[in-house]
Amino acid sequence: MVLVGDVKDKIAILVDDMADTCGTICHAAEKLMQAGASKVYAILTHGIFSGPAISRINNACFEAVVVTNTIPQDQHMKESPKIQCIDVSTILAEAIRRTHNGESVTYLFRHVPM
Repeated sequence: MVLVGDVKDKIAILVDDMADTCGTICHAAEKLMQAGASKVYAILTHGIFSGPAISRINNACFEAVVVTNTIPQDQHMKESPKIQCIDVSTILAEAIRRTHNGESVTYLFRHVPM
């Protein structure tokens, strides 16, 4: 793994679509801290968190790991104070409703119902 760019004294945000065992994202966080990042956050779409994932997150240098609720996260949040969850049910329901009714889904990019 190679870091490109300068992160010294900066807040780093890692973005990923899916985190399973969290080996790669925890390794990336460590690289960022070694390079001088002041804080590291992870933003994930789907937090699978299988096997050693929770232990890795708890032992990693993350300030927080933010994940959507496309997969239930209640138990994971109990096991790790670093995990925070964003509810995406409203936006997904509105996207489905708009698709079903032949309405613009692009509208949601600028007008997110929360």
